[in-house]
Amino acid sequence: MPLTDIEIHDAKPKLKAFKIFDGLGLGLYVQISPAGGKRWYWKYRYEGTEKRLALGAYPQVSLEMARNRCHRARRQRSKGIDPNQAHKAQKLGRTGADNFKTIALECVAIFARNRTPNYSARIVARLEKDIFPWLGKRPIREIKVPELLAVLRRIESRGALVTARRILQSCGQVFRYAVATGRAEYDLTANLRGAFPPRRQKHFATITNPKAVGELLRAIDSYQGSYATRAAMQLAPLVFVRPGELRKAEWQEIDLDIPEWRISAHRMKRRVQHIVPLSRQAVEILRELEPLTNRPLEGKTDAPRYVFPGGRTRERPLSDNAVLSALRRMGYAKEEMSGHGFRSMASTLLHEQGWNHLTIERQLSHEEKSMVSAAYNFAEFLPERRKMMQAWADYLDTLKLGPKISPPLIS
Repeated sequence: MPLTDIEIHDAKPKLKAFKIFDGLGLGLYVQISPAGGKRWYWKYRYEGTEKRLALGAYPQVSLEMARNRCHRARRQRSKGIDPNQAHKAQKLGRTGADNFKTIALECVAIFARNRTPNYSARIVARLEKDIFPWLGKRPIREIKVPELLAVLRRIESRGALVTARRILQSCGQVFRYAVATGRAEYDLTANLRGAFPPRRQKHFATITNPKAVGELLRAIDSYQGSYATRAAMQLAPLVFVRPGELRKAEWQEIDLDIPEWRISAHRMKRRVQHIVPLSRQAVEILRELEPLTNRPLEGKTDAPRYVFPGGRTRERPLSDNAVLSALRRMGYAKEEMSGHGFRSMASTLLHEQGWNHLTIERQLSHEEKSMVSAAYNFAEFLPERRKMMQAWADYLDTLKLGPKISPPLIS
């Protein structure tokens, strides 16, 4: 049952502190101390840890006020913000620490869990160089659209248009965070959309002509370099993951009996686990490689970590240039084929063969507009993706065999 003011008012202290929960299922409760003091708290979970947020003392904070504060804190959590951190930030704002730099650094620190340390460091470095010297000490509420635009134009004037766009995106997140923590009224970067020319789409060198694809696959099978590099190139067209995801593949992520490869969230571009169904051909490559790279070295008990270890040590994966260098040695120039080109190859040909666009996009692990959607949908379209990956591998086999090309029928 929902709490009433009468219940709270009439509650008597006991020898030990005790709680009376509001019966709305929100986690809101009033705690009564042995001395008779009554204080509001909200119990919640954030990143798997149970926490509580102080909402004020009763009766100065009424039941209605406590519920409103609880609802506001729940909305903050739904946006990925820890209400306790937001409360601390508001306190800093009231003591004068409401300038752009302070809030920006708080924002980067709070959202760092969804990024690599290097990515967060790059954001701070850009802001330190191009924003903080001009706007860092300014109270965020007082910054106007023309001021921010003038700073961004300064970046654009030196030819760094991509950097200007990225800094605008970072500033937008800072302003939205400031709004959520009560230190800004609105995200003024929304008024700067369209202030810069659209970004040119970057296209990676790839091969999509079926006959040329067959020639490439035969060249890979004949590659005489490192066995790990050759296996990586053989697997690349079958799984079409990003080059960094492939070369850093770990045996603990792979289950050859299911068979599938679950790439850990921390290794993915958007920090969401990605499932790669493994075709029969992919399993054959990995089973052949397993005795070579998934067994302990002499004198050690732990199995190696990486599926494709580097040439100098098994403690590190293949270098980021290994596949590129191999392609060059095989005679493929940089404008003909790239490590990333296996993804474009698969996307183009699978679309031409009539596979569902959403199935292809999900298997390519392309960015979701909503991070919440991405987190819950990492296994989306999995049955169709399994079917597609096996049909794709079979099709590549037909290309390797020779000129007769007949795409698999989709049933």
